Amino acid sequence: MTLSDDASGSPASPYRPAGSLHGRTILISGGSRGIGLAIALRAAEDGANIVLMAKTGEPHPKLEGTVFTAAEQLEAAGGRALPLVGDVRCDEDVERAVSAAVERFGGIDAVINNASAIDLSRTDAVDMKKYDLMQDINVRGTFLLSKLALPALRASAGGHILTLSPPLNLAPHWAGKHLAYTMAKYGMSLTTLGLAEELKADGISVNSLWPCTLIDTAAIRNMPHGEQIVQAARGPQIMADAAHAVLTGANLRSGGGASGNFYTDEEVLAAAGVADFRPYSLGASEDRLVPDIFL
Repeated sequence: MTLSDDASGSPASPYRPAGSLHGRTILISGGSRGIGLAIALRAAEDGANIVLMAKTGEPHPKLEGTVFTAAEQLEAAGGRALPLVGDVRCDEDVERAVSAAVERFGGIDAVINNASAIDLSRTDAVDMKKYDLMQDINVRGTFLLSKLALPALRASAGGHILTLSPPLNLAPHWAGKHLAYTMAKYGMSLTTLGLAEELKADGISVNSLWPCTLIDTAAIRNMPHGEQIVQAARGPQIMADAAHAVLTGANLRSGGGASGNFYTDEEVLAAAGVADFRPYSLGASEDRLVPDIFL
């Protein structure tokens, strides 16, 4: 799904891009649906090359779409797509995705760490298999995909790693509310913080992006009362437009660098000239939208 009819955006989308991803190659994890697919579609509208690595190769009984149907949408939107069934927890799958991207498109310009698992259970209730799943996908998967893509990103003119993870808010509230999930998401954010510092001399930008409000995703809809919860959410297109702005933009923070930032979608889009966020809502008024966690 996308709000844009063309690369410049339709009247339904308030975002007017200043740059383009045409000809750029993007490797994204977990891009077969939701926010990941919306980001990929926005890049495809520019004529980007998208390498999709996701687990869903066959239709899922509860989740819409596969990596192959997503690739068809990307091609229809104007991009070139390479669908790969793979798991970020598997070293061989990630190695294969990086190699395939370089072989098919000649390199990698951006890596988007989108794959993530969520369980908001408190410590007494969390199942340790779920704990391990979140650590393996969120933390290890982000680290592994970023690590293995580094040689290709160094060879790119302006390589970028963008991770969908929150600012490192050390207010005790967030650790005490859902410790297992907080640890997993902050592990992704620490990867951004560390790689931005480590790669300063390599010409690779490393940033994180996080929504200000709940975003309508299958993960939320599958939660208890999820269909009601998403009525107070925005659509994933706001994250797609924000990711596009980060990947095509220069310095979004006055006085700061282009790397090591923990951006919010509203901050990025406001810097790109968006003043009205209502088109991204799903029917709820702005004052009824539910803020996302960690902010």
